[in-house]
Amino acid sequence: MASKEAVQNATIDADGKSMSSRFIDLVKLLSTIKGDLANITAPSFFLAPSSVVENPHCWAQRPGVFVAPALEDDPQKRSLLVLRMFLIGLRSQLYVAGAPGVSIKKPLNAFLGELFLASWNDADCKATTKLVAEQVSHHPPITAMHIASQEHGVRVNGYARVEMTFSGTVNIRQIGHSMLHIDKFDEDYILPLPEVQVRGFLSACLYPETLGAYKIISSTGFVSEISFSGKGFLRGKKNSFEARVYHKNDAKKSCRYKVAGVWSEGWEVTDGATGEVLETYKVDAAETQPAAMTLESIEDQDPWESRFAWKDVIGGLESGDLWAASTAKHKVEEAQRRMRLEEKKTGETWEPLFFNSIPGDQHEVFHRLTEGTGWALSDSETKGVWVVNDERLANTQKPFRGSFTPLGRESAQ
Repeated sequence: MASKEAVQNATIDADGKSMSSRFIDLVKLLSTIKGDLANITAPSFFLAPSSVVENPHCWAQRPGVFVAPALEDDPQKRSLLVLRMFLIGLRSQLYVAGAPGVSIKKPLNAFLGELFLASWNDADCKATTKLVAEQVSHHPPITAMHIASQEHGVRVNGYARVEMTFSGTVNIRQIGHSMLHIDKFDEDYILPLPEVQVRGFLSACLYPETLGAYKIISSTGFVSEISFSGKGFLRGKKNSFEARVYHKNDAKKSCRYKVAGVWSEGWEVTDGATGEVLETYKVDAAETQPAAMTLESIEDQDPWESRFAWKDVIGGLESGDLWAASTAKHKVEEAQRRMRLEEKKTGETWEPLFFNSIPGDQHEVFHRLTEGTGWALSDSETKGVWVVNDERLANTQKPFRGSFTPLGRESAQ
């Protein structure tokens, strides 16, 4: 029997090209492009039926996981639970339109002003999470997001600028960070945005690999240090990691908890002192699956909401009609180019709907938590630090921009 990979590589598209030959053509294309690839127009076969503004859903789609730290009185256990949330979100964040053994795809490049608004409910823990994500800049591409559970007083603000280069793999650098706050304990956590490599072009089965060491830092002094290793040429397993929780004031950095495994499959949590296994987490287990997403129907969405704006592109990609997807995508992109040219002529400045930019020196929490760590704030590369505007979030009504749509002053239909 042929292997799954062999079958995938032998798949023939309507134009007679095999999937493997398409990936070889893509590698040749990427090799000719110098500089940042983040805004390149990717071939339709390589696109996911979703936009980059949807990616922050990875932390919101399990309300029980999101609010768990607010229900724990022990600060070192809270740090472990925040680390757990971070790790659980990685697979849906990075395996876009794919899974281990199934090739990932590139999300659609978000257009300026694009929105994604969704919520998730978990009746067991009586928690609802709400996500607001907005593309606040196109050159460079910057996405800002806000996730909150009002019932439990937990919220996350985050933003990311994405840079992509090609060197046999696609190298993705995320510039920015996320900040989690728990009202009950008046506690803050700063969460990193790991760098990612997309590998597997020649096998036509792309997968993400996260490498390097990162820290989640808490205002209580507890630190979760994560080391990603991944698969090398001779050893290792892709998506591997080890993490440990310690207190920064402990001279020996004694390990309180150790977490090790494969973030796309599962891991074990052990007591740092005794070695006792405290949890075995399986990503694909029935009890760990996300809650159902609540999203307004396409007909009821605002023209600036992602699923409405890209509906014809998504429909074409899901049905396999790549010509229709490409045509619809081109229509949106050309309209956006016209808008940018018009703004340049008139001197207009685009104003995001739900987020504000503040100077980096005003981000007191970041500087307090990262003092002495060498973790620098790259606000000059992200047009400042992006935070949610609570007043606008509470009061802004549809239609969000009046008769103005992503296609200009014309109809959004």
